Amino acid sequence: METYEISAAADARALRPVMLALHELLYQLPVTARSRDRRGIRIENGRVVDDDYTGPVLEEVLAANETRRVTPSTGTYRGTPVAVVPVRDSTGQAIAAVGVVDLTGILDLASLMEQHGDLARQVRSDGSGGARRGTDI
Repeated sequence: METYEISAAADARALRPVMLALHELLYQLPVTARSRDRRGIRIENGRVVDDDYTGPVLEEVLAANETRRVTPSTGTYRGTPVAVVPVRDSTGQAIAAVGVVDLTGILDLASLMEQHGDLARQVRSDGSGGARRGTDI
């Protein structure tokens, strides 16, 4: 039986099974991970595309030991919102970082909900023979 250990020295091989599972769980959104001491892994479209990966946000999260939701200006995901979290040991120190493309950063949910509300109010108040509740638009 194989053993995988997530530690400050974990390599891409150790991160692979958990990250592939996370990738599947998140509907195959791109995911990345690295340990504190070693470069890691990048997974897209159901397969490992880089097993010697690091990125600026992964490194920043490891250094700061804090979650980041940002749009990086450099690296593979430049211009794409990402969310990256630290993996901490029992003392609270960051030993790894895990990231995913952040759909909530791509979709402005607040604006979407506001627009939906405005549209719903217009449809309900339209007395001019326009679209009415229960009809196809």
